[in-house]
Amino acid sequence: MFKLLVELFLFYLLYKFIFELVIPIFRTTREVKKKMNEFQQNMHKTAENNRTSNENATKPTASKPPKEDYIDFEEIK
Repeated sequence: MFKLLVELFLFYLLYKFIFELVIPIFRTTREVKKKMNEFQQNMHKTAENNRTSNENATKPTASKPPKEDYIDFEEIK
């Protein structure tokens, strides 16, 4: 009888260990790996888009600011 109780108790501990520790850790690591892969793919896509847009972008020409932006300078004697 005592042996049966010990075996049931050990089975219960094994069950708790597997379903409350091992399986959640496995699921969490799988989700983290999946999210990291998605993040890296998004970073590569963004970098590629930036690279192509920088190559296609024309450099703005230096235009003179409007006359209103200039302040007259007076010499102090």
